[in-house]
Amino acid sequence: MKLRFLGKESTPDDSPTLYATDQDSYVVQGWIVTDTAILARHNIPDDEALVEVPASLFDHLAKDGVAGAVTNFVPPIVELTVSGNCIVRGARLTDAATLAQMNIPDHETCVQVTKAAVLTLLVGA
Repeated sequence: MKLRFLGKESTPDDSPTLYATDQDSYVVQGWIVTDTAILARHNIPDDEALVEVPASLFDHLAKDGVAGAVTNFVPPIVELTVSGNCIVRGARLTDAATLAQMNIPDHETCVQVTKAAVLTLLVGA
């Protein structure tokens, strides 16, 4: 899978990042969800994962020609945190060649989400 960098929301030691793929999907890189209360609310199979990202990460969709604001908090966004971050559910990315295209700190992981699913989040798309 080839990735095209769309943007990131960085602070020191954190780098939630959004990529477009050549498979009509997006890769969302974010913080590993460790909050036991959040994990308890979601039955996540082994081939899926949850990542936490700032809602503003989705503003970078405009670089893929997708305009609109995230206002529909439906899957793949499965929860909003008290701080306003999004918990995103998607297919766990395990392909070594794809992972080699990214810089993923130990406290982060990434998921793949279909473009169609992401478009359901937006108004004006």
